Amino acid sequence: MAARRKVFISYHYEQDRHYKNLLLAWDSKGSFDFHMRDYSADVSIDSTEGAVIKRIISTKINKGNYFVVLVGKETRKCEWVKWEIAKAKELKKKIVAVKIDRCNETPDELYGAGAAWALSFKLESINNAIKKA
Repeated sequence: MAARRKVFISYHYEQDRHYKNLLLAWDSKGSFDFHMRDYSADVSIDSTEGAVIKRIISTKINKGNYFVVLVGKETRKCEWVKWEIAKAKELKKKIVAVKIDRCNETPDELYGAGAAWALSFKLESINNAIKKA
């Protein structure tokens, strides 16, 4: 049986959630050489307080062994994704950056993070990046 990797997926919710869902669909069909246990914060957090939301997301990031960030057109501007990247670095998670399109700008927080990269949103590229992380 393939290994189960605990993964937190960070992404710009309004712009890129369908890519996150595609990752999970690939996983459910056994397309990866491993299985994901998703710890993302998809379900609405019942709070408007930033500190509460950050605490809940921190716990979810900490439960994962891997931190996968999807880099879409607007990701560089998303404050929550930037905060999540910084938190993953602080928690010393294995970071995997997946560019949805090679032209998308990289969030500054990923520089120097030691991330493994998938420079396209293709199954083989993502699979290889996660193996390298």
